[in-house]
Amino acid sequence: MQQQPVPTKSVASNVIRGSLGNLIEWYDWYAYAAFSVYFASVFFPSGNQTAQLLNTAGIFAVGFLVRPLGGWVFGRYADRFGRRAALTLSVLLMGAGSLGIAVLPGYAQIGTLSPILLVVLRLLQGLSLGGEYGTSATYLSEVASPHRRGFYSSFQYVTLTSGQLLALGVQIILQQLLTSAQLHAWGWRIAFVIGAAAALTVMWLRRTMDESENFTLAAEEYTERGTLRLLLRYPKECLTVVGLTLGGTIAFYTFTTYMQKFMINTTGLPKEQVTWINFVALVIFVCLQPVFGAFSDRVGRRTLLIGFGVSTTLFTVPLLYAVANTDSAMTAFVLMMAGLLMVSGYTSINAVVKAELFPARIRALGVGLPYALTVAIFGGSTEYVALWLKNAGHEAWFFYYVAAAALISLVVYVFMGESSKRSQLEREALELSELESGSRPASSGDKG
Repeated sequence: MQQQPVPTKSVASNVIRGSLGNLIEWYDWYAYAAFSVYFASVFFPSGNQTAQLLNTAGIFAVGFLVRPLGGWVFGRYADRFGRRAALTLSVLLMGAGSLGIAVLPGYAQIGTLSPILLVVLRLLQGLSLGGEYGTSATYLSEVASPHRRGFYSSFQYVTLTSGQLLALGVQIILQQLLTSAQLHAWGWRIAFVIGAAAALTVMWLRRTMDESENFTLAAEEYTERGTLRLLLRYPKECLTVVGLTLGGTIAFYTFTTYMQKFMINTTGLPKEQVTWINFVALVIFVCLQPVFGAFSDRVGRRTLLIGFGVSTTLFTVPLLYAVANTDSAMTAFVLMMAGLLMVSGYTSINAVVKAELFPARIRALGVGLPYALTVAIFGGSTEYVALWLKNAGHEAWFFYYVAAAALISLVVYVFMGESSKRSQLEREALELSELESGSRPASSGDKG
């Protein structure tokens, strides 16, 4: 029997619904990083500022360690039961984690149980986020218009970074409304209450999204979907995901999440000033993502990736040295923007590049699991490595570490080929077009 076309909302409508959920997930995740300078003293014994930040950065890294489990659980779930169901569940878990942090008593009230429970809640959020990335990247890439996938999938990092911006925006507002003492004592909890409430709203929005037609077609044609056994049939694609992510994730977390602490703890700029520098720089960074994504639809993904690899390898060390030694807020802002401009060659298109490598029946797991493993090991530890080296008196070593990671990824970019020219997504789009036009009969039996 010929498949009937499924009524769908506009591409933009589905992208917005998927992206809003992504934004709130990342807001909840980044609220921890943004407000850690205030609550570090709440959950840990008194000590020097670097030691307390090191403890909070360690828990930030621990949250990343569970992300591969989230990538596996939610990737398998999304490939077997649908992208929409997986995305709805992930935002629910993230909101629960934020609510838990908002009401968690401090070290003065319950002692060592306080940081232990903080770890548990971050593990819950890490599980959610591990599933969010792969499933969201898959969904946005699949519902995008053919030949405009670079543009639409760039909203993965538009909303990812907007989540960080929203966290910084809340921080700026609270800094204006509350005193520093109030922020350290209890004001930071407001940010997590906001995240929990927003997650409930977004959960409802995600339930109204259309399911991806790519998933629907795969579900009709294949009984085996989203299994590790099936994923192992794509070893080259998995290794490509690891290689292209390695340098990108370290550079991204260096020039976004860690940069705030770097400017406070090393450069010596005031907290409020640093918040504004980061906020304005990230607003511009968000605007760059669709521009770079649309550019990749014209010139290919590999060109942008190589540009990122070359620039980050060559300029990271002098750039970070310059930030460390400036006493000017404007200079720090310009230098941060230079770093974010380099990183945009990776962030704007990495989601669609990964999605183009895998067929629909294994795409969410194929995108999510190798990515989550790489980010857990390298991205999540970026802050911790930087602060540990600073504490050990070798902060400059971190600069070379970031550059070396970019060089490794550059080698992968040079040899990986152009993903958009052999995209699995475009093959599926052609198959769907043939089904809807009646020129190709629908599959009458399931395949293993």
